[in-house]
Amino acid sequence: MRVPLSEGARSRAWPLAAAVLAGLTQALALALPGSGQPSGLLQIVGLAVFYALILNAASVGRAAWLGGLFATSWLCATFWWLFISMHVYGGLAAPLAVAAVLALAAFLALYYALAAALWARWRLRRPAGSALARVLLFGGLWLGAELLRGTLWTGFPWGGNGYAQVDNAVLRPFAPWLGVYGVGLLAAWIAAGLAEAVGHWRAGNTRLALRLLGVPLVIGALGQGAAALERHGWPWQGQDTGTLSVALLQGNIPQDEKFVAGAGIEQSLIWYGQHLWAARADLIVLPETAIPLLPDQLPPDYWPQLQQAVTSAGQAALVGMPLGNFEQGYTNSVVGIAPGQTDAQSYRYDKTHLVPFGEFIPPFFRWFTDLMNIPLGDFNRGHLGQPSFVWRGQRIAPNICYEDLFGEEIARTFLRADEAPTILANVSNIGWFGDTVAVAQHLQISRMRTLEFDRPMLRATNTGATAVIDHQARVTASAQPYTEAVLNAEVTGRSGITPYAVWAARWGLLPLELLAALAAVWALLARCRV
Repeated sequence: MRVPLSEGARSRAWPLAAAVLAGLTQALALALPGSGQPSGLLQIVGLAVFYALILNAASVGRAAWLGGLFATSWLCATFWWLFISMHVYGGLAAPLAVAAVLALAAFLALYYALAAALWARWRLRRPAGSALARVLLFGGLWLGAELLRGTLWTGFPWGGNGYAQVDNAVLRPFAPWLGVYGVGLLAAWIAAGLAEAVGHWRAGNTRLALRLLGVPLVIGALGQGAAALERHGWPWQGQDTGTLSVALLQGNIPQDEKFVAGAGIEQSLIWYGQHLWAARADLIVLPETAIPLLPDQLPPDYWPQLQQAVTSAGQAALVGMPLGNFEQGYTNSVVGIAPGQTDAQSYRYDKTHLVPFGEFIPPFFRWFTDLMNIPLGDFNRGHLGQPSFVWRGQRIAPNICYEDLFGEEIARTFLRADEAPTILANVSNIGWFGDTVAVAQHLQISRMRTLEFDRPMLRATNTGATAVIDHQARVTASAQPYTEAVLNAEVTGRSGITPYAVWAARWGLLPLELLAALAAVWALLARCRV
């Protein structure tokens, strides 16, 4: 016999379900199914629904539950593809892989549950507090939660709400000033302002609703002002620094064979070797671990022949491969090859921001990594601010895998204007995550970096998205994902240092942390009535 829910139970259950749906909406906004394009409007709608839910929460605990459910569903739907890397390629039992993804999402959701609880505590203690103060406090606490997720325990800010705004004409002009976290803060203020306006309009307070619409209107006006300043070359006066022809190689080596002797290893060595010989471009870029062996594991003549293939034609190359040895440790690196250099002079970039469990083992978690089969699983770490690869008047700054998720670390390369990169280059292997939305999500992340720094980005990947992105986040050339491909294109370098690059190079995320704190303090102390 089916027992119907009481009206009270239904009234308690529907906000929880709505929080889950709002979280799913925000996850979809980063890369829409089918097109892979971001939707800034959809992200704001999802966050506005969440704000409305906690606005009507009757207790601090209830708000915390809503925050936890919203963030858990959002994050699970954003990086669910971690299941594939752990189960399909890592060999972890499916139930354990599902539990691991859920546990990670739930752990990161604690930051948002805490933010919701603090916000609700302030609101319940000040029932007559101003709507504008509520909006500002929400944005400040949201920013704080995003910063905690992006920095603590090495940080995992994948899917931050600011990335969905990369094509939003209202908010994208703020990227070279405030970075993605600042854009996310503004999106949170807009979402909260709209939710408050709708709530007051439904309550019959049309005048207050119209005044609260001033929040998105003011932000929009400031955004258009920032865009106008950029069009007139102020303040960073970006200039083109010349054009390079590039060949970006996408080997599409099956991930389950990539590190297997007699299968993917030989396929990688042959395919990339042949296409290096055949490529005709100023710069050739190979993906992360395109050469899947340490130097002393390579066939004796392989590396000298690879160097000859590049330098004999007056070209240069960036090659993803591990460096070092098993005795002294090894790094996930990019090696630069150019005419006239000796082995002692060769360029190298060592990955700085390593992936937990995949590239280093966190304390007390060796038992977990022992459950999986992950090759080369404990890398040494490179240092921040490594120099660029200089070639034909351009300074090309590599980053590896999800390092382009940490704009504040890339900013360190802009500390000195005369050494700042003119081109960014990401080499990745997203093959770990199968044919999933991870490819489109990573492309949007790279696009945001181009806006923050006013620099083009080259992307050379094993399975996609291999692409050239200009300094305005436009994808000017791309290869079909999950195919063997050589993407021949051109890239134009840029000079000039954006405001975001200036302050992030010197102070990291501290200014944004202070901005969040100031917004929260102002809201807590506000006495105005709107």
